[in-house]
Amino acid sequence: MLVKESMTVNVIAIHRGKTVIEACNMYRDFKIGSLLVKDNEGCVGIITERDLIERTICEHKDPYSTKVSEIMSSNVITIHPDDDIIKAVNKLIKFNIKKLPVVQEDDIVGIITVTDIARSHPELAKKVIDSFTQQKLHELKKV
Repeated sequence: MLVKESMTVNVIAIHRGKTVIEACNMYRDFKIGSLLVKDNEGCVGIITERDLIERTICEHKDPYSTKVSEIMSSNVITIHPDDDIIKAVNKLIKFNIKKLPVVQEDDIVGIITVTDIARSHPELAKKVIDSFTQQKLHELKKV
């Protein structure tokens, strides 16, 4: 099965020059769990709820003046819509992430998440979740 057969296609993206409060309003209005960040070159980052909390609220940044580019996770890992779903699963595990922007010729065409994979391939989602669990257990043992 290909990524394009399981991905979410109506992706909400925000320009890197917008403010954090604009991103928060998009979260509220569209009821989403992440925002892809774009500029003229395509997908340049991603903002999760965790980014909003840790990089804005916890750091006491003003959401009205702080730009999305200041809090986004950059060096975003992407996948092509014609890649096999197994490749997506392997990337999620390798990079310990839950969301992969789907990009074709620098255009954002979708996003594939653990939830998307669980809907189409529950056994593959279990593999990702088990990997996350093992990673967390490993981190806890270090403490």
